[in-house]
Amino acid sequence: MAEGLAARGNEVHVACPSATGKPSVSVENGVTVHRLTAHRWPLHPTWMICMPWETKPELSRLLDSVRPDVVHTQAHFVIGRYAFSESIRRGIPVVATNHFMPDNVRPYVKAPKAVLDGGTAIAWWDLRRKFQSADFITVPTQLAADLLTENGFSSPIRAVSCGIDLQRFAHLRELDSAATRAVPPRVLFVGRLSSEKHAADIVEAVAKTDPELGLEADIVGGGDQEEPLKQLAEERGIADRVHVLGKISDKDLVEAYQRCTFFCMPSTAELQSIATLEALASRKPVVLADAVALPHLVRDGVNGYLFPPRDTDALADRFTRICRMPEAELDVMSKASLDVVAKHDIEYTLDTFEEIYDGVIRDAIDSSAA
Repeated sequence: MAEGLAARGNEVHVACPSATGKPSVSVENGVTVHRLTAHRWPLHPTWMICMPWETKPELSRLLDSVRPDVVHTQAHFVIGRYAFSESIRRGIPVVATNHFMPDNVRPYVKAPKAVLDGGTAIAWWDLRRKFQSADFITVPTQLAADLLTENGFSSPIRAVSCGIDLQRFAHLRELDSAATRAVPPRVLFVGRLSSEKHAADIVEAVAKTDPELGLEADIVGGGDQEEPLKQLAEERGIADRVHVLGKISDKDLVEAYQRCTFFCMPSTAELQSIATLEALASRKPVVLADAVALPHLVRDGVNGYLFPPRDTDALADRFTRICRMPEAELDVMSKASLDVVAKHDIEYTLDTFEEIYDGVIRDAIDSSAA
């Protein structure tokens, strides 16, 4: 999104935690990236966190230097928190997009259930308090908007897809599914390998399919579940059919989408799922957990299947249906995915956010004039 806005002639700055911990500034694909001082969080293998006493002055200096027309925050944690307060203090309008769900954090907090439930309630309260101070709130899907409303949000919320570059996968749309069908069949997962993604359910489901199908799984991504997934495949006797590939290049990722027969996302904490959108854009059927925002990306039986979350027997059944599907039916299902993903083109997302930015900037000018 930042690169797309920059390509349209907007001056775009991104503030984010530094992966090395040390602050830096660089220009990447037309976007000026400001990496703020950060520290590794010991409870998660990859998360970097920022400390308030370091972030506030760094972000304050950045806002004074850049003097943005609008600030768009994608979170309400430390950088996002000060994006709200420091922007409002300077009269800069704020657009806020929520991707947060307490369920994404719970697996990394070791505490009794009662404590976790209390923490979840506090997390929703804190999210409401911060986000409702924004001039405009968006979420990736209508289901995500409904989730916020169910948890006490009273401000208007607009659903705007994160969007993907459909042109990146254009060459895959021209392929004939029947002619390029993987032999043996392959299911693909792409995402962070953390507990709430439930990639282990794919391994369990593959193990429950008929061995004569020869179904294999490609699991792409990094995280604390990488080694446990390999171990589970060994325990189920299918290590030769489960390929835990770790993080791969963009080129290899596109090839993984091309190579697979279908895509699976068993996560129970998705407010959209970019990986699923990419699979749809690659002209692939999808098998998705019937949870949170995933159901809006599949028309059950048309471009793939839903399954009850965590039900590996049902998941194995959906895998088997696709593996045994006649070539002509598979091709029809694959083409249907293109209809579902068409409305998620990044160009529409960019149009929408430029419209939102123009509106809040205009309102801020009118307010200051009054």
